[in-house]
Amino acid sequence: MPTTAHQIKLELSGSKPKIWRRLIIPADMLLSDLHKVIQTTMGWTNSHLHQFVKGRVFLEPPADDDFLDSAGIDYTGYTIDRLLENKNDKILYEYDFGDGWEHTITLEKVMNDYDGKLPVCTAGALNCPPEDVGGIWGFQEFKKAIKNPSHPEHEMYKEWIGEYDPEFFNMDEINEMLQEDNFGVFEW
Repeated sequence: MPTTAHQIKLELSGSKPKIWRRLIIPADMLLSDLHKVIQTTMGWTNSHLHQFVKGRVFLEPPADDDFLDSAGIDYTGYTIDRLLENKNDKILYEYDFGDGWEHTITLEKVMNDYDGKLPVCTAGALNCPPEDVGGIWGFQEFKKAIKNPSHPEHEMYKEWIGEYDPEFFNMDEINEMLQEDNFGVFEW
């Protein structure tokens, strides 16, 4: 059944070369579901806090008793089309406040009468950084160490992460996961 869809581009801020994904999602997708889609398409493990930011408004999951001092708005019931209405509108998605991963989400196109599987990843580049690597700066240092066997931290990173290919991106695998329960996201 045809529906209205948004084609969005998701870019990891500060990554060089750019780590990004192009997604087609239902225009009325809940932010809680978009979070899951982002986790799956980027390769994150859903093990840290997150929020969406539009201008000066912080939208986040419902607060639990351990995190009562938040100034954000509960995003329950918010859909992406409330935040991204026109081509080139942007919002931020922040993940893991300790490492400070920021992602820019840009609305590239509104697609009326879309008649394909949703959500779907249609393009992208490069592997997501490992969790807890220390943000963009730590990731740059990690990449130097992991590819240089004589680097003093090479063995430590190999033991911690195992094999890591910064060029890896498997769109077919991502799309298979997106069709699973919870869009393939790991639940903690």
